[in-house]
Amino acid sequence: MSEARSRPAVLLLGNPNAGKTTLFNALSGHRARVSNYPGVTVERRAARIRIEGREVELVDLPGTYSLSTRSPEEAIAAHELFHARRSDVLVLVADATTLARGLYLVLQALETPLPAVLALTMVDEAAEAGIEIDREALGAALGVPVVDLCIPEGRGLDELRAEVGRALDAAGREPLLTEVPSLVRERLEGIERIVHETGVVPPSSARAYAGWALLSVGDDELRDVPPSIRDAVRLDADDASAIDRAFIAARYAFIDELVGRVTARPESEAISRSEKIDRILTHPVSGLLIFAAVMMAIFETLFTVAEPLIEGIEDFFDWLKEAVVGVMPEGLLRDLIVEGLISGVGNVLVFVPQIAFLFFLVTLLEDSGYLARVAFLIDRLMKGVGLHGKAFVPLLSGFACAIPAVMATRTIEKRRDRLITMLAVPFMSCSARLPVYILVIGVVFASDERVFGIFSQSSLALFGIYTFSVAATLFAAFLLRKTVLRGPAPSFMIELPPYRLPMLGTTFRTAFDKIMGFIKEAGTIILAFTIIFWALLSFPKDEHRAESYENQREAAAATLSGDELEEAIAEIDNAERMQAIEESYVGRVAVAIEPAIEPLGFDYRLGIGLIGAFTAREVFVSTMGLVFSIGDEVDEEDSSLRTLLSEAERPDGSPLMTPLVGISLMVFFVLASQCMSTLAVIRRESGGMKWAAFSFFYMTTLAFIGSFLVMRIGTLLGFA
Repeated sequence: MSEARSRPAVLLLGNPNAGKTTLFNALSGHRARVSNYPGVTVERRAARIRIEGREVELVDLPGTYSLSTRSPEEAIAAHELFHARRSDVLVLVADATTLARGLYLVLQALETPLPAVLALTMVDEAAEAGIEIDREALGAALGVPVVDLCIPEGRGLDELRAEVGRALDAAGREPLLTEVPSLVRERLEGIERIVHETGVVPPSSARAYAGWALLSVGDDELRDVPPSIRDAVRLDADDASAIDRAFIAARYAFIDELVGRVTARPESEAISRSEKIDRILTHPVSGLLIFAAVMMAIFETLFTVAEPLIEGIEDFFDWLKEAVVGVMPEGLLRDLIVEGLISGVGNVLVFVPQIAFLFFLVTLLEDSGYLARVAFLIDRLMKGVGLHGKAFVPLLSGFACAIPAVMATRTIEKRRDRLITMLAVPFMSCSARLPVYILVIGVVFASDERVFGIFSQSSLALFGIYTFSVAATLFAAFLLRKTVLRGPAPSFMIELPPYRLPMLGTTFRTAFDKIMGFIKEAGTIILAFTIIFWALLSFPKDEHRAESYENQREAAAATLSGDELEEAIAEIDNAERMQAIEESYVGRVAVAIEPAIEPLGFDYRLGIGLIGAFTAREVFVSTMGLVFSIGDEVDEEDSSLRTLLSEAERPDGSPLMTPLVGISLMVFFVLASQCMSTLAVIRRESGGMKWAAFSFFYMTTLAFIGSFLVMRIGTLLGFA
């Protein structure tokens, strides 16, 4: 995970929301290189800066509460720490308002011999709360210099740079080892001897590594630990829990004594402003109502505010296509550039507005302290179906688009909980499914017929399919928790952070970094998929077909003029494109799978639409326009397309689209993995193709089962 470096590194380590990334931005001037650690989706943020006249690599390690490998962030922080060079320096960031909480991680880090500086953030808030910290006594007890910081005002940054410069000149530091009970000491000494023998870390870090391994027993991340250490840690597994408790208790005893000695707090027990706000925001009634209002505001932003930007991007790429068509001669190269490259880039950038708004707003909520309150409020509801409390934002974001929703699962700490949410989110009915629903409902349900004299058939059908998508999402999460991702219901313990005004600069930077990560990684896959699909839709070429249709155009031009000629040429063009699609590799696949989709109520024409929808679900509508020879410029409200679909017949003369087939088709779109972009993002966020492939196959299987059951049960009930 560590990168080879030719210069010393300054490693920033601290709890989430302790001001670590804000400090990184202040020191680096927002000049960060953002990438992912190998094999995981945890971001690596680094910048090259100068401190006291020398060039160093500033690294913002993932925020974590400890070094025990309960999450990828903890595993990465521990790995970076244990494999740092003696020339590297630690800057330990702790929130002065919650010093005891931050000191647990500080103690673990100070067990290594790395030179270190303790940076106390939020000192202005601590002063307002009447908290006084004797930083000289704190530094003497820990053996490191302590610096007070007020980052928004820039106070303390010069002192921090000076202390880091002195630490860079230091030859190391004596590790700080806390007293532990004899039971723990004996285990540590045994593991430490094996660590020395294996040479997995420098000898001076052996004690710290032994303590880390001891507290990480049983975690999956220990697979990277040498077998001899892993075996030693797992001896006497029945006693592991007691040893863990004793070890952790010893550290907290040291922390409690130290904090009591170096801090002074007001004796008043008056209810704080934060507690007064919590009484409203975490109340089962008022809290849920406020949360609903906040999520409605987010939805409004994603749908309404982002929509003009999305339309602008689409219009730009439509204009660009027309411009290229106007200057390039007709041929395969032009088709590749227009339908492959330009469409591919457009398919990537069209998601940017929603991703940007979602992550900007989620980061605002997280930095303000509100997100933790909502997670606490929602956890009980989520736990019933095997979801983590923090899954609510990804799930609700799924109504807008699964792409940012899958990316939003990063807020969930444990990999199993994150994967369950990631694999359940695509069942939520995103905005791309809505045009399909509107088209199908407009064809098979009457909008003017009322149920109970109140609701139209159309509105009830739309409400029903959205309700079904929510039920499918919750069922998928429950099923995953009980099968392939089997495990106990997610535990949820959270310390509610104080309310703070977010720093907009940091929030903008976070959103920008996530957008760039999406474009670089998921975007390349989406672009590749688009070009591949274009090729499958365009080949094989047939010169005789092209010549035949060209002869028809010439004949029309010789006999017609004006509007009649334009209409005739449009009909010929549409017929040629339809025949090209039917004879393409995609069309051949659709014909080949017709026996498989026939029990679902579909024929090869709907099959072509389903395959086309894999690039983006809403493409089903324009593909149907091509299939029925009226062009790809139609939308879901197009009366001609609706008429043609309602009048379409099967070979036996029966109608293609019936209410039962319409329901089956919508159920298929709810359950199927009909979005290559979502799969690309799942691949990125899960760290490989395994879970993306699993998502495709299990969702597609459920889609076939769901649609089949709709047709069979509906037929038995006489609705065929």
